[in-house]
Amino acid sequence: MALIIVESPTKARTFNRILKIEGKGDKYFVIATMGHIRDLPGREMAIDFKDQYRPKYEYIEKRKKVIDQLIALSKEHDEIILATDLDREGESISYHVAYILGLIKEDWPDIHLADVAKKIKRIVFHEITASALKEALENPGELRLPLVKAQQARRILDRIVGYDLSPLLWKKTGKNWLSAGRVQTVGVRLVVEREKERLAFGQEPYILMTGLFNIEGHELTAKLKQIDGTSIEESKTLKLYAGEYTYTKTTVTAETAPVTKEKLLAAKYSVANMKETITSRYPTPPYTTSSLQQDAFFKCGFSSRQVMSLAQSLYEKGFITYHRTDSFNLSTQFVFRAKDYIIEKFGKEYALEKPRGYHTKSRMAQEAHEAIRPTKLIEVDDLGKKKESLTVNHKKLYKLIFDRAVATQMKEASLKTITFDLVSPEKHLFEASATKVEFDGFLKLMTTTKQENKELTHVTDGTKAEIKDIEVKEQKTSPPPRYNEASLIRTMEEEGIGRPSTYAAIISLIQVKGYVDKDGRYFIPTVIGTAISDYLSKNFSHIFELDFTSTMEDRFDAIADGKEDMIAVLDDFYKPFEVELEAKKKEIGMIQIKEETSEKCPKCGKPLIIRFSKYGKFYACSGYPDCKFTKPFLFAIKNRKCPKCGGDIVVKFTKTKKKFYGCSNYPKCDFSSWALNKIPVTEVPNDQKKPTA
Repeated sequence: MALIIVESPTKARTFNRILKIEGKGDKYFVIATMGHIRDLPGREMAIDFKDQYRPKYEYIEKRKKVIDQLIALSKEHDEIILATDLDREGESISYHVAYILGLIKEDWPDIHLADVAKKIKRIVFHEITASALKEALENPGELRLPLVKAQQARRILDRIVGYDLSPLLWKKTGKNWLSAGRVQTVGVRLVVEREKERLAFGQEPYILMTGLFNIEGHELTAKLKQIDGTSIEESKTLKLYAGEYTYTKTTVTAETAPVTKEKLLAAKYSVANMKETITSRYPTPPYTTSSLQQDAFFKCGFSSRQVMSLAQSLYEKGFITYHRTDSFNLSTQFVFRAKDYIIEKFGKEYALEKPRGYHTKSRMAQEAHEAIRPTKLIEVDDLGKKKESLTVNHKKLYKLIFDRAVATQMKEASLKTITFDLVSPEKHLFEASATKVEFDGFLKLMTTTKQENKELTHVTDGTKAEIKDIEVKEQKTSPPPRYNEASLIRTMEEEGIGRPSTYAAIISLIQVKGYVDKDGRYFIPTVIGTAISDYLSKNFSHIFELDFTSTMEDRFDAIADGKEDMIAVLDDFYKPFEVELEAKKKEIGMIQIKEETSEKCPKCGKPLIIRFSKYGKFYACSGYPDCKFTKPFLFAIKNRKCPKCGGDIVVKFTKTKKKFYGCSNYPKCDFSSWALNKIPVTEVPNDQKKPTA
């Protein structure tokens, strides 16, 4: 009888169900480690620099019972099968399991299987299905030690940065709850630098003009492009900290708009430069981790952490393939099953003759071999018929994955687009277009709204066009947009910062630490986040630059591929970092973290300032220590009032930094809610609106 070791109870239950159905339940015993069982302790650096960065691992206290079970069970079974996830973290869990079972020798920095490890096997798979499990069990491999070394190198390097730089921040700020991180600080810096770019952006007013025309009984709008033969559009491109930003404005101003409108309305127009083109629109590639997180944010409002939790559950229940991946690949079995499904569901005309593949452009794609897809072509409405409990959010995410994967194997859509100009003898020019869907192809599955088709018949060059009116809109050039979760993930992926499995953790951490806040769906840096980012990026510039961070990720990949030596990579980082760190420790000066306010202290009359603690912001007297007055900082939500007493609704946090909404009149009023959308919107007259903190 063989012992199969996985990470989670859900995964273990799925394994047991499959093995029982296949009639092999009596041949295997499945146990879950409940995650990592051995790790670096949190109370100390736990890196021996004198012994080539040897990590001082210890057993996780709350896993002692599982560890004892594993040791006992390993003695009772002839074969041990490690079946943890296929990425580096999964390989690391398997490695530490093998270590506690006495099957690994750590002759640091060399790590290898012990002579007694012949009975240990490693299986990997991209989906938890009967066929995948059968194939994996029939073709076991060995522990992939280069992946373990890559995970250890990342863990050691991140431990050094965090445990060396964090005390420096404590010394410079007087706040011993702050932390720095190799990747998290770069994530904060992206938000901080974007806010600086927004503040430096000089907004310019301009006028946007749109003409309303009647052509052969068809009403349509057209955008003004030229006046007197001269283009009115101006485009500018700015170089940003990460990427570029292009914006467009017109030369029409509020002063010239009335005269311009009168001139345009007085002119006679006709159709010119009419072109008809047939274009094909192809489905987007199947989901990778980052694209799933981005799409789920926009379409479902899910946070990146929520997406990963839901996807983990769907994977472990056997509904989707492994969800930490950079690859666009789809298995041969899936694409042919998808073809049969498409023919049956939509008709033969929607199916491809040959499967469609996608080239993975990401330079990071190296750990997984398949995109995220459903393991079986079960429609979302049929998931409820399964015994596994799935929430509404599970089903929303599953539908995204199902539709996207199936759509990749459907025929492209065919669109007929007509573009033309509306010109006058005075050389005024408006630009218009009309589109008709000739064949919907994959849009039949992916589009929930009816396609709007515009078709102009009997319209050719020279056809008269009657201008009915001109819409005048006052606009201002927009600064580069703030990051939301989706755009921050996209930027981190493009710049090579982190890996798919780390995006959700990074975004969650920088919020929990109070380095960024949210304004609606968008990130804004806090004063403390800006101060720390500025200090670290100035004093350790090479560590917290985009290029350095992405280069380190590439070197970790090279370790995993057996092309780089782990100790050499750590040496290249630590030796110059150690010199730089010691120099910064000797520098005097503090990082000032406070916000000025216009409020006066009720005790002494001096200005109140906003200070920070690990629980968030609070008001304090600037006369401290002579005056020790403080009061809570409450961020009031616009257009929301307490349904119990009419007080302001303010943002609050639990001790574990979980956000909720409560009444400002607490403790007299005990109203609270976890969800803002559960609190009715209250319209406040404009003359009574007060600025919120």
